[in-house]
This record gives sequence, C-alpha cells and structure tokens, in this order.
Amino acid sequence: MQEWMEERFSRQTRFAPIGVNGQLNLWESQAVIIGAGALGTVAANHLVRGGVGTVTIVDRDFVEPSNLQRQLLFDERDAEEMKPKAAAAEEKLKAINSRAEIRGIISDVNAGNVEDFILGADVVIDGTDNFQTRFLVNDACFKHSIPFLYGGAVSSRGMMAPFVPGETLCFRCLLGGGQDTSGETCDTVGVLAPLVDMTASLQAVEAMKLLSGAGQALRRSLVQYDIWSFSFREFPFPQPRPDCPTCATLEYPDLNRSLQSETAALCGRDSVQVQAAEAFDLETWAEKLERAAEVKKTPFLLRADIETGERLVVFPDGRVIVQGTEDPARAKSLVSRYIGV
Repeated sequence: MQEWMEERFSRQTRFAPIGVNGQLNLWESQAVIIGAGALGTVAANHLVRGGVGTVTIVDRDFVEPSNLQRQLLFDERDAEEMKPKAAAAEEKLKAINSRAEIRGIISDVNAGNVEDFILGADVVIDGTDNFQTRFLVNDACFKHSIPFLYGGAVSSRGMMAPFVPGETLCFRCLLGGGQDTSGETCDTVGVLAPLVDMTASLQAVEAMKLLSGAGQALRRSLVQYDIWSFSFREFPFPQPRPDCPTCATLEYPDLNRSLQSETAALCGRDSVQVQAAEAFDLETWAEKLERAAEVKKTPFLLRADIETGERLVVFPDGRVIVQGTEDPARAKSLVSRYIGV
C-alpha cells in the first residue's frame, strides 16, 4: 500500500471489515452516481473521501439558491454562476481528493446514453428525483450485472435499498412496475437536509461494502424511516417476480424504448425540459436571443428571461429547460417561438 494511502485512510483501514486490502479494492473500483442533487452530492462526498478511485457523476441541471439547503457540495458562488451541478461537483471533489479520477458529465440520462454512462462501473448509485429515470437505470444495471443502490427522501421520510443482479430482486420487482403515487415532492412538502444526508450515507456504506470486497455484509432489504418521529422499519426482500420484465424475462422495457418523450417535467421545479434535435452553439444563440430577452451566458449554459415571465435555460447538448411552467405544451410553444425547434 502506498505511503500516502496509508496516512490518508488510516482511520478507515483500522476498521477491520475494510482493512488494507479493502482500501486497495476501493481505490481500484469505479462508482457512477446518476444525479448530482441532494443524494448524489452527499454520496459522492463520502465515496471520494473514502478512497473510491474513480467516481463519475451525471446530471443535467444547474445550481440554484434553493439547492444550497441540502446539496452539500455547492455554495453561493455556484448558484450565482448557474454552474452545472456535474461541473461544480467535479471541481469540489477534486479539491477533496486530487488523486482520484473524478468525472462530471453534464447530460440528461436517457435510453440512448445510460448504458454508455454505466459501462465499467462496479456500482451505480441513485441520486435521481423521479421514478422514470430510476426504472431506466435499473434496467441498464441489471442488463450489465451492476449493483444499483436506490435512495429516496422527501419531507422527513426516507428509504434505501440495494439491488444486486443475480442475488436480489430488482427495483421494478419491488415496486411491482408501478410509479410513486403519493404526489409529494420536495417542492410541495419540503425535505430536511439531515434526512438527505442519512439516506445517501446509507447508500454510500452499502457501496463501500460492495467495493471493498465485503459484499456478504450487504443488506437484502428495504429500509424505511422517519427522522422527525424517529421511526425505523426494515422489510426483507421477497423473491424476484417470475414475470418481471427486467430481472426475469430480460426484456428491459424502459431501456428498450426506441424514443423517449421530447419533453419532461422536472420534479418539484415548476420547469419542463424540451429536447431539441440538434446541439446549440451558445455564442450564436446569445446574439439571437438578445433581441427579445434578457440574456446571461456562462461557459456551460445560456439563460434568457423572456417578456412573458418564463425563463429559457439553453444547454449546448440540445436541451432547453423552460422555468415558470409545468405545462409541456406551453414549454414547447415557448421554445418553438424563441428558438424554433
């Protein structure tokens, strides 16, 4: 073990279930985190500080002031600069462990690219805020035999479950293929930052079990808790469903959808994402939009405040987030009007 590692991770290698060999395993492993919001930033922080050698973070969004209450890698400057979360997270994590390989990818996750993002990973951690993406990532992970660590947090309630292909049921099995029907989001009922930290910490410790070579200690259960009322429940996993299209019949329905919707409402954001057919040159579009909107350009995106009160946030990869509406038709209409796609 290299001298710098012995000093850097001495308090962790003294923990017998990890030890020196487990620490070396962590350093040689790769983790992918889908989503750099509340859960993703906390999980990434723990894994990078814990010595995971390669960490990739994929996120489509940018930092806003309301994120700072719970998204622990970001600060006010990130919000002022509207820095993409993946880029801001990469910057912060490299300052925490400069020897680790940290990759922040600014992108939407969809059926056309999710497999590219996770290939080579030893574990994938859920940092998303919607069930559509979770089903998609679950399909991709089980297709490629990569453990998927689910986490969710809203209000004071959280849950976490680790899914391992070939050993446990999958996320689709657990939910019966359905969606969350509570109607509650962080925007409507709020969320406590300590809950987020707890949920992502549970995800991170299960990841460390897998990556260090102590997979036998992995939980085979769904854990639910309410940190305000201090109640905890654990539900052992049932057997996989024999008709599950993900882990039984290997159909991977979300992964094999030929085309996702060109619009997607963003959870709790009063925003809709519209996907254009082509990439955007930010310099060109800054000049065009300045004629009809108040424009601010950063190296990563373009923000245009339009006269009707909405805001268009334009990304180089062809995405436009329309802030100020939850109506996909309205969002498409505004993008068509101002950008022509």
